[in-house]
Amino acid sequence: MLSSTDKSPTGQSPAAPSNAAESTAAPSLINWDLAASAAARLAPAGPVLSQAAIGEAVDSLRRLADASVPHVHEITGLEAARDLRDSSVLVVDRASWAKANTQSFAVMLKPAMQKMLDNRRGTLSPAAANVSGAITGSQLGAVLAFLSSKVLGQYDPFAALAENSTAPAAGRLLLVAPNIVAVERELNVTPEDFRLWVCLHEQTHRVQFAAAPWLRHHMLEQIDELSGHLLGNVDTLMERASAAARSLKDRSVNGNTPGRGAILDLLQDPEEKAAISHLTAVMSLLEGHANVVMDAVDASIIPSVKTIRQRFNDRGKDRGVIEKFIRSLLGLDAKMRQYSDGARFVRAVVDVAGMEGFNKVWESADHLPTEPEIHDAKLWLDRMGL
Repeated sequence: MLSSTDKSPTGQSPAAPSNAAESTAAPSLINWDLAASAAARLAPAGPVLSQAAIGEAVDSLRRLADASVPHVHEITGLEAARDLRDSSVLVVDRASWAKANTQSFAVMLKPAMQKMLDNRRGTLSPAAANVSGAITGSQLGAVLAFLSSKVLGQYDPFAALAENSTAPAAGRLLLVAPNIVAVERELNVTPEDFRLWVCLHEQTHRVQFAAAPWLRHHMLEQIDELSGHLLGNVDTLMERASAAARSLKDRSVNGNTPGRGAILDLLQDPEEKAAISHLTAVMSLLEGHANVVMDAVDASIIPSVKTIRQRFNDRGKDRGVIEKFIRSLLGLDAKMRQYSDGARFVRAVVDVAGMEGFNKVWESADHLPTEPEIHDAKLWLDRMGL
């Protein structure tokens, strides 16, 4: 069985975050170990498979992950696709995916968490901080448990920055085997074709960060700035979060579509809004570009690609009310809009400037599109002189 409690199919579970030394030196506002264990305990079981079928799925995903890279290179024209030795590909289960994400969150939030501790030094006892960390860790674990059954793959550029990490310098690509198998069964599509299709998208993310090695630290800086604004104003954060939750509930009850608006309810300062706008634009670019790559293949590469696209795009229509609410609360519907908004931007630029012109976006942070430019590619084209 590929389930949330299984060992990673690769036998290479991402190393657990090292919190023991940290907990003796300073209180932790999030218990990362508890978050990982809670996610493993709460995640839904994966599809039932024999050991032979598990081995076949893992071997297939490894092979197709390798096979997808030349296609990504041909479609994108990015020379970085020729040599990806500074990152790795892991085929994992749901628990291992959740554990890997606690490591990434620890890296992303470490500066903001330290600022909060510094601001509260003398008013927050170690015991109170540890209790708070346990509560927050359990809550994060529940969120990761839900997400762990939804994610097909993820490129993690921050893995190498985690404490005691053994990840390669540029990060790692995680392919979540039970979810890929579950979706291909749900859609009743050819497994080999679907797995290659998924790998095309995920390997594109790996190539993006290889083509723009500055991007990882740029994103960390932006995340640090945003989290610093939000968590730095901790005295009003809970009040603002409660207001956002009420807004989200009201929108859902009234039949409106909740999503990013609820997140924006948390943001008051112009700096906060600017930070989330920039991150939204970057994520739209990355996801849209990967979608364009996976949609660029034809039947000569993936024989059943038209069927896969149609059935995959239609599957969201059958989600239940509770799942739709949770997805809205977590911003997943907003993320889906990033895929479509970003893809429209990429196609519009390529139509005018070709893929070579579009690839200027990977040259520096100054070339990244703004959120208005994502919605109007001509603005970016004009700024780039294309």
